[in-house]
Amino acid sequence: MRRVVIVGAGGRDFHTFNVVFREDPGVDVVAFTAAQIPNIDRRTYPPDLAGDRYPAGIPIVPQAELVELIQTHDVDEVVFAYSDIADTDVMHLAARVLATGADFRLVGQRGATLRSRKPVVAVCATRSGAGKSQTSRAVAHVLQAHDLTVALIRHPMPYGNLHDMRVQRFRTLDDIDASHPTIEEREEYELPVRLGIPVYAGVDYADVVALAEQDADVLLWDGGNNDLPFLRPDVMIVVADALRPGHELAFHPGEANVLLADVLVVNKIDSVPEHERRTVVDGVVDGLRRLNRRADIVLASSPVTLAAGPSIRGKRVLVVEDGPTVTHGGMPFGAASVAARAHGARPVDPRPFAVGSLRGVYETYPHLGPVLPAMGYSEQQIADLAATIAATPCDAVLSGTPIDLGSALRGHDLGGHVVRHVAYDLDTDSKERLAELLAPWITRWTASGEPDA
Repeated sequence: MRRVVIVGAGGRDFHTFNVVFREDPGVDVVAFTAAQIPNIDRRTYPPDLAGDRYPAGIPIVPQAELVELIQTHDVDEVVFAYSDIADTDVMHLAARVLATGADFRLVGQRGATLRSRKPVVAVCATRSGAGKSQTSRAVAHVLQAHDLTVALIRHPMPYGNLHDMRVQRFRTLDDIDASHPTIEEREEYELPVRLGIPVYAGVDYADVVALAEQDADVLLWDGGNNDLPFLRPDVMIVVADALRPGHELAFHPGEANVLLADVLVVNKIDSVPEHERRTVVDGVVDGLRRLNRRADIVLASSPVTLAAGPSIRGKRVLVVEDGPTVTHGGMPFGAASVAARAHGARPVDPRPFAVGSLRGVYETYPHLGPVLPAMGYSEQQIADLAATIAATPCDAVLSGTPIDLGSALRGHDLGGHVVRHVAYDLDTDSKERLAELLAPWITRWTASGEPDA
């Protein structure tokens, strides 16, 4: 019996177990480890998800205990199964594992992807926060314009009760509310549902896909971080960030995504300073071309729009950005910062006013500048976020998250501050180019009237 530990962050790790290891009689998975996301360790992967071979479930422990875990359980193999981590950090972890005598493994796509009987379009990225969500929404609208029903299958975010989250379907905002989501989950689910795009997620993706196949003509995989898709795609679209040139070669598994891409979207070119734009964008395109010469390339902008309200020119503003993008995604700013700059506002540094767990976030991610990450992985952290907003002296709060943050924080004292939403979307030309590139596949899927893959 080969003893295995799966190193993860509450998503790819569970999927890899379900698809590759759960039914393997020659393997005993002794534990998962958890990193990157707060409050996802010290739990148990429940018996009904772990299967008959694990009647007590499988413990989830902090990654910091990995070496001790290997030694205590005489572990033979450590499987690395999460994303958006620097290549050097992956290899540093591998070195620690190899020094114990255990093997270190990355599971390839052949064994870890599910096949669907429906066509699959996958949207992945080179880094967190590159612009997958607006690209996925654009693709969904292209498909819907051809009378194809779409199921958007979201990369897992199992931060709550894993048993209850096995299969999730969100068709309405009430469905989302009933799941008692974290802010991070709401950020991914709310806007597509508002736009009439149902979202599917969960823990056991064989069951998630089976449900989505019943409801839709085409499955749209909306990846998390820069992870590889869980489903084998017919078309793979990969989004690169013009603001982070070279990152496709430095963060696992972004390079693999680029190599697999049919379409490469270079996003946020409008946010590159104009005097640098041509040089930077050409450099990003050249880097992608060295990896993948067959993919079509789309140069995309993601213009931001500030919700209506009084002028903020010269005003003090608190800038709130999407949490994962500016924390483990490594971006020092996001859409709200772009809007503040465009409208001549003066950002206020929230770090001296951070409350509770938010102080720890700034310690963990010292690259963060004068922005407030919209962290909300627990009720306490949501309360800390609201308290930080209330404590920060400012004339307005600009939120660059995909959700209505003011509504999400309803019931919390924000110190009288009004939250102004900053929306962002792909530009019209990019949407039209994506429609052109998808047209041959759509024709193929609709030709028989039965869009099965």
